[in-house]
Amino acid sequence: MYECSTDKLGYRTRRALQLHLQIVPLQVVQEYERAVIFRLGRLMPGGAKGPGIFFIVPCIDTYRKVDLRVLSFEVPPQEILSKDSVTVAVDAVVYFRISNATISVTNVEDAARSTKLLAQTTLRNILGTKTLAEMLSDREAISHQMQTTLDEATEPWGVKVERVEVKDVRLPVQLQRAMAAEAEAAREARAKVSHAVMS
Repeated sequence: MYECSTDKLGYRTRRALQLHLQIVPLQVVQEYERAVIFRLGRLMPGGAKGPGIFFIVPCIDTYRKVDLRVLSFEVPPQEILSKDSVTVAVDAVVYFRISNATISVTNVEDAARSTKLLAQTTLRNILGTKTLAEMLSDREAISHQMQTTLDEATEPWGVKVERVEVKDVRLPVQLQRAMAAEAEAAREARAKVSHAVMS
């Protein structure tokens, strides 16, 4: 008669589980991540996986983890010619997040890089339609317009642009000197007028 000890059965179960885990590895996706899985190059049905544990079949499945947290990048200073022909250097900060992990992997090669490049051209295009006075006084409106434009353009990439901030508008040194001289002349003229009125 065949007898099976509990110890041998436990060993066999553990060994079978070890072999299974070697064949079908476990992957962990954090709360703020999603995994887009491809089987033999085709997108797996059901969308992105996570958070939690999922299985992949080695040599058949590949996956990409996508971070869903809000990310930011600085738009490097852009030399822009304003509507009134003044050259200024403007930089900005863009805050964005991946809103759809599957679309961000399948529709664009690098969503973050593409968003950054688009932000640079959008900043130049929007500020090229503004005068220097508008650039200096309407930063909030410019930021909102840029955020709306970027958000619409990046929606097919699975990207949501949360916020855009225009950081700095730098004028050429000669223009700064001219504006300072003009302001000084205006102050002197007001001082002369008030002195003449007092006399």
